Amino acid sequence: MKEFDINEVLKILKQYEQLLNTTAQEIQRNNSAKYSIKKAAEEYSEYEALNTLKSISIEELSNYKNGLRLKYLTDNKINTIGDIIQSPTKKLSDIQGISEQTALIIKKIAAFIADKVKQETKIKLSADNQNKYATALITKIYIYKSNLSYIEQCKAFYIKNSNQINQAIATCLPMTKNIKWFFTSKSKKAVALDTFGKLKETLNSDYYKNIQNLVSLIDKNNNASSSVAWQDFTTDNIDYITVLEQTNPGLLGTDDVKYGLPQELAEQIKEEVCDFNGLKCTLRRYQEWGVKYILNRKNVLLGDEMGLGKTIQAIAAMVSLRNTGEKHFLVICPASVLTNWCREISIHSDLSVVKVHGDDKQKCFDLWLKNGGVAVTTYETTALFKFEEAFKLSMLIVDEAHYIKNPKAIRTKNTKKICKSSNRILFMTGTALENRVEEMITLIAILQPEIAKQIKRLSFMSTAESFKEKIAPVYYRRKRVDVLTELPELVESDEWCNMTAEEEKIYEDAILGKRFADARRVSWNINDITNSSKANRLLEILEEAEEENRKVIVFSFFLDTLQKVCDLLKDKCVGPINGSVSPQRRQEIIDEFTNSPNGSVLVAQIQSGGTGLNIQCASIVVICEPQFKPSIENQAISRAYRMGQARNVLVYRLLCEDSIDEKLSKLLDKKQLIFDTFADESVSANMEIDEQTFTELANEEAKRIAEKRGIITSD
Repeated sequence: MKEFDINEVLKILKQYEQLLNTTAQEIQRNNSAKYSIKKAAEEYSEYEALNTLKSISIEELSNYKNGLRLKYLTDNKINTIGDIIQSPTKKLSDIQGISEQTALIIKKIAAFIADKVKQETKIKLSADNQNKYATALITKIYIYKSNLSYIEQCKAFYIKNSNQINQAIATCLPMTKNIKWFFTSKSKKAVALDTFGKLKETLNSDYYKNIQNLVSLIDKNNNASSSVAWQDFTTDNIDYITVLEQTNPGLLGTDDVKYGLPQELAEQIKEEVCDFNGLKCTLRRYQEWGVKYILNRKNVLLGDEMGLGKTIQAIAAMVSLRNTGEKHFLVICPASVLTNWCREISIHSDLSVVKVHGDDKQKCFDLWLKNGGVAVTTYETTALFKFEEAFKLSMLIVDEAHYIKNPKAIRTKNTKKICKSSNRILFMTGTALENRVEEMITLIAILQPEIAKQIKRLSFMSTAESFKEKIAPVYYRRKRVDVLTELPELVESDEWCNMTAEEEKIYEDAILGKRFADARRVSWNINDITNSSKANRLLEILEEAEEENRKVIVFSFFLDTLQKVCDLLKDKCVGPINGSVSPQRRQEIIDEFTNSPNGSVLVAQIQSGGTGLNIQCASIVVICEPQFKPSIENQAISRAYRMGQARNVLVYRLLCEDSIDEKLSKLLDKKQLIFDTFADESVSANMEIDEQTFTELANEEAKRIAEKRGIITSD
């Protein structure tokens, strides 16, 4: 009597063998994936280094060895150090006038120069530079990161079941051959039949079907096209950078193991242990270091430059504390970023979040006191937060902490009271060092009074290393240029427009009539916007943007200018964002812009849309007129040029020749130079063009125009 189908047995056992072999192969392949990424990154770096060497003239050889007859090389089309690197020694020695010994000397010098260039070469990944080396690297990282969770599940399956499955297959082998089965004992037959029945049943279980599906997904990812990888990189490139920091430390230029801290303090930070279970994003290496600093020092002022992810570091610190049993966290922030804070906490962590603001703030406050989690509130609502003496916050986070630099302000007094009820305090600001050192000391005095006393005596030498070392235990600032070296290029362009006769008359009349605010709207205050030189240049920029599949942010100080841009662009426009738009609606507009097609334009007032927003989906920034201080423009640009940006960011400033734009631009350039030189060294400097200065510039313009028109003035 036939007890089973041999073909079915062979099929089932083969499926199990294939499943084990495939999972083992994929685990092994994934184990070597990081090495493969490392090699691809090195090849990309060598390619970039060779490009640099091809830009270095062979005249550089003369700096290392006199008397070389370089003309013999140039006559044979060897013009750069890169050409020498790519030329075999014999090819050089075959050149008439170049002996074998000279060829060896030339190759040796070129190799020395090449080594120096390779050491200094840092790669940048950009969706605008998809050469074959970058594409190979991006594709390998895509495959690795896409398979990572699948591989972990396969690995767990293999470790748990491989021995058991192999034993089951061995038990069932007699069933695959009639003669062998005939001579098998009854007891072993019974075991084999029972084992096969279980194998057959288990293979159809959801668990095994899931593993088979994982193997299929891994195989699909292994064959992913480079276009899919680049699209994924463009959508979210942070994981790619994080993988590269792990495989090739220093290749992105981020190999500072201390991140600017004194050695002794850095050693303490290094030993801090974090638990990020519940964090839904990957921290960059410098961000994890920042979290360790926050947790180790307890009361600190994090002054990282805009775009470095201070919010993410704060969230990660709260997650780590929550995982040690801490319960109540409070975020105080400006109303403009209240909604954004709530969203960021929900998106990037499993922390519960309560918005304590508006009509039901008391109810929300009581709910938070009872259940814990993160309460997010505004400076104006801080009066509500009164705690019993025994109550202690796990951590208080004060965003835009420069809001409380005035000790006499009500919001400062309210915040300081809350500080007394908190075990840990994190102040966050990217602007403290733009202000006077005394204001920074005021903030530090709330956090660590003893350090504030020490540095108060040293404020006159705020640029000295000794001063920086004194504040290092409480004030920590990283600059974007130091830790986001992988950012694509930032290309800034002044777009000078020639005024039409109509524009010129309107502008000059405004200057002579001392309507200086109208004069700042030069070209935008024309009756028919289609005749505006700035508007027409904007349309040209937008046309190019759409062709290149880019999105655009247009900033202006003036509401009527924004309205004219909206009227001009119609359906392509999203927004505008201005001071009257609520924080919740502001975030809805950003979401709408993020989900809009390429070629879309977000229109925003520069004071409102230039701070507190993350708009990496845009890679073109247009500024309609010069602003009164460089930091306003820098903040606006930083909305797009920040961590996560995958494309080169193009900044266009629309300016009119022979107008107040010219005078403002020259003065702003000078102030920007001062800011770049001194601002991050805590030097007090007023970067703003005040009304008096602007009036003086406008009066100079009035004099020029009066002379041009032949008007006799009282001057």
